Amino acid sequence: MTSSPTFSPDPAAEQAAPPPRRFAPLAFARKHRTILFLLLLIAVFGAVNERFLTVRNALNILSEVSIYGIIAVGMTYVILIGGIDVAVGSLLACASLAAAYVVTAVIGPSPASWLIALALSTFIGLAGGYIHGKAVTWLHVPAFIVTLGGMTVWRGATLILNDGGPISGFDAAYRWWGTGDILFVPVPIAVFALVAALGHVVLRYTRYGRQVYAVGGNAEAARLSGVNVDFIVTSVYAVIGALAGLSGFLLSARLGSAEAVAGAGYELRVIASVVIGGASLTGGSGGVGGTILGALLIGVLSNGLVIMHVSSYFQQVVIGLIIVAAVAFDHYARTHKA
Repeated sequence: MTSSPTFSPDPAAEQAAPPPRRFAPLAFARKHRTILFLLLLIAVFGAVNERFLTVRNALNILSEVSIYGIIAVGMTYVILIGGIDVAVGSLLACASLAAAYVVTAVIGPSPASWLIALALSTFIGLAGGYIHGKAVTWLHVPAFIVTLGGMTVWRGATLILNDGGPISGFDAAYRWWGTGDILFVPVPIAVFALVAALGHVVLRYTRYGRQVYAVGGNAEAARLSGVNVDFIVTSVYAVIGALAGLSGFLLSARLGSAEAVAGAGYELRVIASVVIGGASLTGGSGGVGGTILGALLIGVLSNGLVIMHVSSYFQQVVIGLIIVAAVAFDHYARTHKA
């Protein structure tokens, strides 16, 4: 009678088997903190006021978010290289007001007024951002100082251009860019979605995007590996400038006027969107997807506080505290990894 052979487990195979992964609440919360907080805000505001969860209110939130969200896509690139741009609000106002002045006071009524305004506003923004980038790379002045000066210069130029007054009188084709819709989707939201998608693809799937991450991770190492660091730095400031000009055009079309005070405080919202979305202020870490969630979080928070009749001044306090809390939590989670 033969006995069936017995097989003993291979000790090497047992040692090679990876240990079961433990669920780490802190790591999970850090990775998904923005969307978790966003869902919490939606649930709270929806419970407090039923109007918050209506389709109309959702479109209002997205329309508001789209204006500074477009700039936030550009700010993602800037912060990824370890830079900062606090001039975006002033540049938005200068570009949009200058473009509006040209199409109303210089060219006059024209079927192509919207196209001229769009091109001019975007170009002026791009030129302003290019100047910032060259000041950073050629003069070796810190980006914060350069853009802080730019914030004052562009706002002053805006006030000089039309003596501080607004410019209105746009035709229907111009205003369509701010109030029209494409297949029931408001135009600013559609433009924001297009810019965000393009920004994500370029950042994740192109050589340029990889170089942006490389410069933010270690600029000197990137330079030694053949990356044209000065070009990357200058280009990201030019990109955010162009996006500020684009946002300025959309904002003027939405409001029906270009105003010298437009974009005031956008610096805070744009930077907050990127930081809350998980980007590191030291550079090299972050993405457009997180920035979109950060922008939505700020939009939901602001809208919810308005529905609850909370003062707009208090909203600034709340957003500022959230920025500090987001950075502090990120630092804590990094230094206490499970």
